Amino acid sequence: MNQTVLIVEDDKMIRELVSIYLKRAGYQVSEAANGTEAKEMFLRHHPCLVILDLMLPHITGEELCGWFRSHERNEVSIIILSAKARTEDKINGLRLGADDYVTKPFDPEELMAHVEAVLRRTGQFCQKIAYGGLCIKPRKGEVLLFDHPVKLTKHEFNLLYHFMENPNVVLSREDLIQHLYPFADRTVLDRTIDAHIKKLREKIETNPSSPRRIKTVRGMGYKFTDE
Repeated sequence: MNQTVLIVEDDKMIRELVSIYLKRAGYQVSEAANGTEAKEMFLRHHPCLVILDLMLPHITGEELCGWFRSHERNEVSIIILSAKARTEDKINGLRLGADDYVTKPFDPEELMAHVEAVLRRTGQFCQKIAYGGLCIKPRKGEVLLFDHPVKLTKHEFNLLYHFMENPNVVLSREDLIQHLYPFADRTVLDRTIDAHIKKLREKIETNPSSPRRIKTVRGMGYKFTDE
């Protein structure tokens, strides 16, 4: 499963520094310089963890913390990274819903230790794959499209999960049939796979007649793109 961390910080140098350390540790990273960008990145990438500054333009970090907590059934972890170092600031941040609080100036290695500790405690909530606003949670059997639940049949869910586990890989009908119906007769099921994909596109594509997520590769099969 890909673990994405969202950095919400208006200081570009701090964003870049934290991003370098996160990527070295194997995390995928998205960045936001203000609250508006943070909301957009949050809904697009469904991060497992947010590293959140409090003193931000337009929308305060405190307001964002509450907004994050109101989404995804409180499943995102939050580490506040702030120059507000008073005890009452830390208590307020934790009461707002943060999982941890780190003060500036900070040691990047220490911050990574906090990231690892928080994700160890909440790692069960990171079992998800997200691309371009589409998020699947295989253990819970849930799919979200820009934070809105999508109702899928069992076969549609398994098909989407298989696609999202193999982004940008062309999957033949034979592969999809073997995945969904391992003991069935292929000659019977070509049209069934096409029907499942048609229904799936209707539920996850903005324009099913011109799909951008699940694309047909003529003569080869289908491909899920991670746009």
